[in-house]
Amino acid sequence: MIDIDIQDAGGVTAPEERLLRPWIESVIERHPQPGPVEICLRIVGKDESRQLNRDYRGKDRPTNVLSFAAGDDVQPPEGPVFLGDIVICGPVVEEEAADQRKALADHWAHLVVHGTLHLLGYDHESESEAAAMEALETSILGEHGIPDPYAA
Repeated sequence: MIDIDIQDAGGVTAPEERLLRPWIESVIERHPQPGPVEICLRIVGKDESRQLNRDYRGKDRPTNVLSFAAGDDVQPPEGPVFLGDIVICGPVVEEEAADQRKALADHWAHLVVHGTLHLLGYDHESESEAAAMEALETSILGEHGIPDPYAA
């Protein structure tokens, strides 16, 4: 079971939970957890995204997605495993989808999958890590009929 706490702090129209849930579940199913899990998905505007990106990554600009893995030290003794927070900047997602000529829902799916993988420890700091993460994203998205987001 996956509990998804969706917080809309940006006043941006995000996909409904009925769309978000399968994208997250597809990631979790490949990385089974010992029990129920919980994820917070926060949809924000550019100001909050910029603030978080500046505070946590030292980059003074809004970004499409940020992930904050909870870690083992913050887990409750009972109840679901809290994987962490995914923060998606709705306006940036909309701009990127238009600039890249991608379907908006497909771009949302990509960023939700990308953010969830980060919560599970995936990263893209090296070429090999990036290649592995991109291949997994492409495979998961393909299961939902979404084209490879990295294709030229």
